[in-house]
Formats: sequence, structure tokens, C-alpha cells
Amino acid sequence: MTTKPTRPHRPAGPAPDAPPAAAPAADPRLDPPPWDAAPPRARHRLRVRLLIALAIPLTLFYFAWLLSPERIGSPVLYAILVAAELFNVVQAIGFWWTCARERYRRPCAWSGPATPEVDLLVPVYGEPVAVVEPTIAAAVRLPGAQVRVHLLDDGGDEQMRALAERHGARYVRRPRSTGAKAGNVNDALRELDAPFVVVLDCDHVPRPDFLTATLGHLQRDPRLAFVQTPQHYANAGRGGVAAAAWSQQALFFGAIARGKDGHGAMFCCGTNVVFRRAALDAVGGFPEQSLTEDFELSVHLHERGWRSAYLPRVLADGLGPEDMAAYVGQQYRWARGCLGGIATALRARLPWRIRAHYLLSGMYFLSGWTLLAYMAFPVVRIATGAQPLAGATADLFLLHFAPYFGLALWMVALAGGGSYRFSAYALQAASAWIHVHASLAALARRRGAFKVTPKEGDAGRQPRAVAIPLALVSVLVGAALFGLARDQGPATLNNVAFALLHVCVLLSGAWPALRGSTAVAAEIGERAEEPPAAAAEAERRAAA
Repeated sequence: MTTKPTRPHRPAGPAPDAPPAAAPAADPRLDPPPWDAAPPRARHRLRVRLLIALAIPLTLFYFAWLLSPERIGSPVLYAILVAAELFNVVQAIGFWWTCARERYRRPCAWSGPATPEVDLLVPVYGEPVAVVEPTIAAAVRLPGAQVRVHLLDDGGDEQMRALAERHGARYVRRPRSTGAKAGNVNDALRELDAPFVVVLDCDHVPRPDFLTATLGHLQRDPRLAFVQTPQHYANAGRGGVAAAAWSQQALFFGAIARGKDGHGAMFCCGTNVVFRRAALDAVGGFPEQSLTEDFELSVHLHERGWRSAYLPRVLADGLGPEDMAAYVGQQYRWARGCLGGIATALRARLPWRIRAHYLLSGMYFLSGWTLLAYMAFPVVRIATGAQPLAGATADLFLLHFAPYFGLALWMVALAGGGSYRFSAYALQAASAWIHVHASLAALARRRGAFKVTPKEGDAGRQPRAVAIPLALVSVLVGAALFGLARDQGPATLNNVAFALLHVCVLLSGAWPALRGSTAVAAEIGERAEEPPAAAAEAERRAAA
């Protein structure tokens, strides 16, 4: 049982009898972020719009050729190809449309004599103390508001209780663990009354300007429901899965999030976010039946006429998945939740612009089907001779397709400021099966379970996590060898080349799971040799 806390007259600090901290250990979350979510250049928007203007005629040129009746080969394969290409062009046009209206907000501090009150919630469920402690240590020292930090422990860990006591935070352990993270937050909110609420994942260490940069936006606009800030993966420098996953995140929290904010359609991303309590109360808190409660909460808020904002400034540093198993679990939860949220967005009474953004975000997790189709085409052609296109040589196809595809890639590189790299695409391709699995589960209306993404990686090899992409590699290589043994004509060689291209991409994406993580192994060794002291460094950074 918990009782309603009294509001402190000053930001909470560490307990007077807190033991002295050890010497600081290396924690990438305490380093200055090497990435900036702001637009990369002064004329960035102009360059993006010029590239979009060039992309439109090239897109029309390709699709006018593709949709010509004489292009039809095998009717079934042709229909699959056209469906895949139309899906991808919708996603591409949606990306261009989003990036063409980027909004760049700047930090905005609270003004006036009254200091705002903030409840800061950190949900925990079995994470290591060494991961959580720097977050709590930094949170209790945040300036700019009267802050009360609540450690919401659904794991019932006495070490977490001691951690909260060390730093002067309130420890909350609810009697029932229902509704996963959303239920944990909702139960805590019933005992709290501050007009503003911050939600931080337990691995995201807030920077000292977290509140001073965000609260002013909520003060200026009384209909603003929340201010979302980037999720920065501070461990991306360790390479492997963490680096590739961060490259994907950087594109979203850069150009895409700024563009969504320009359209008034930014959605909550679950952490590093400041809410107006009245907005949460107006929609009944976080939805507890969804795997992506933040996504569906945003739909309900926008439906009620509340607005959202995105501040492109790194104000907290967290940890991304460091091994393939953790990445697969995270992506499946996101895919399953967002695909389920499509129906919510369709039912909601939303302005067409905001509805379109929700549909684009949810439908992204269907893109795995298109990659699966592209991988199947050379196998089917080699095995049966059937192909989707007729009367089209490789040179003629590339003449129409390459300019459109090349410019689309250039657009991603330009909009992302160089943050989106090949490793991100390869990891996405090797994980395409996750989208297929998640969409089938959504169609079958099978309920998924909320699983916390592990905050510490596994240094060993994980071939089971990439078993499906390795099976696809086997099929592609087998088809290529079969085709070369039977025929070495131009058509066969072209399809063998496409098959081997897919093999290279899949192996690049699966390679981190096959070789293990030397960076994770080194980190485990360091943790075993010396006690963690990142919390002390977080305290020093906050004090400075």
C-alpha cells in the first residue's frame, strides 16, 4: 500500500545518510551526446523540398512504365510486384510529405514567480540497479520545478527500495501487477496530483536542462498535452546491433519527428516526455490493453482536441538493444502494438492530416511483406521460369527504376543528415520476418505480452535470433546454385545476381548475432572488476 505523498518545497535530493559514491565508471549515458536532433543545415528544408520536386517526376516515370499493360508477365507475380511497389511508394511519398514541413522548436523555460510542480515517474521491472541508479540520481536533482521522483517497482526488488531511499526518491510497489507499464503508471497517478508528469524509462538518464527546456512550451499553450523529446541510444558507440538500431532511431527522431511536429501529429514515444496531467485525466490515463500504450494514448489525446509537441534536443540518454534477441523482442512489440493501433486510428475522429500520420506509422510495420516478395521473385524465376514482368530486359528495368530508387535513397540520406546507414537497412531486412509474424498475429487477434527490452546485452552468439534470415539465405543460395547448374543465360545470371544481393544484405544484418558482441563482453568484464559508480557521475553532472 502507498499513501498520497506530500509535496516537497524543493526538489528532492539524496538521503542525508547516503553512502559516499565510488570513483566514476565509464557509462556512455553520462557523456555529451554526439548526435543533434536539430536540422543539419540552415537551408535544410529548402534542399529537402527541391529533392522532393525532382523525385515526383522520376516516380511518375517509373510507375508509368511499370503499370503499362505490356509489362504484365505472370499475372499473379505481377500483381504482387505492383502491390509491393505501390505500398513502398505510399511510404516514400508519406516520408517526403512529412519532411517537407519540418518544425524546429527551441527550448522554452517556465516563466513567472510560481515554480511548477512535477511528478517524475520511473517504472521498473527487474532491471539491474546499476542501470537504474544513474537515472534516479539525476532525476532527483533536476532544476526548474518542484520535482518529486517516484520509483515504480513492479518487480518487488528490495534493492530498488534501498536505491530510492539512498537518493530521496519515493518507492512505490503496487499490490497488483496488471496492465504492464501502462498499469504501473496509471496506478501511481491515482495517488498523485502535480499538474505536470514526466515519464522516464529506467535506463534514460535525464540531463539537467530536461525541465527548463520543456515546461515553457506547456505554459505557453494550454491545449498542449505533452512535449516529446528524442530517445538517444548512448551505447551506439559500441557498434553491432546497438549502432544499427540507433541509426534507425536517429532517422525517426530527426527528420520524421520534426516533420510530424510540423503537421501537428507527433505521438508520444513512452519515455523522455512531459505530460499535462489534465490531458491524461481527460482520456482516462494510459491504455492498458495495448503493447504500445504511448501510440494509442496519443490517438485518444488528438481525438479530444489536445495538441502535441516535439522538442528536437537530446535531454536524456538511454540504452538501446545490444544484442539481436533484445532487438527482435523490441521490434516485435512495436510492430504488434502499432499494427493493432491502425484500427484505433481509423475509428478515431481525427483531422485527415493527423489520421494519415498515424496510418503511415502503423503501416510501416507491413514493409516486411514487400522485402519477402522481392526475395521470392528471383527464386521463383530460377525454379519455374515465371516472372512478374514481360518484355523488360535488366537494362530497361534499371533505366526506369534506378533513378527513382536512387533519389529515394538520397532523400533518406539528406533528410537524416547522414545518420541512416547501410547497417540500419541491413538490420531491418534481416528482421523483415518480424513484420510478417506481427501482422499475422494482429489479423488473428492474438493478444501479445508486454516484455521489457533487456538493458544489458548478451556477449555470446545468438544464431536462434537470426534463424529465419539464415533460412532465407539458404534458399537464395540454393536457388542461385541450382540456376547456374542448369542454365547460364542472361536471364538466369540477372536473377542470380539479385538473389546474391539479398544474401549479402541479409548476412550483413544477421552478422552481429553470429559473431557476438566484443563490446558487451568487455563491459561485463569491467562490471565484474569494479563496482558501478555511474550514479556518482550523474550527481556531479546535475550539480554542475
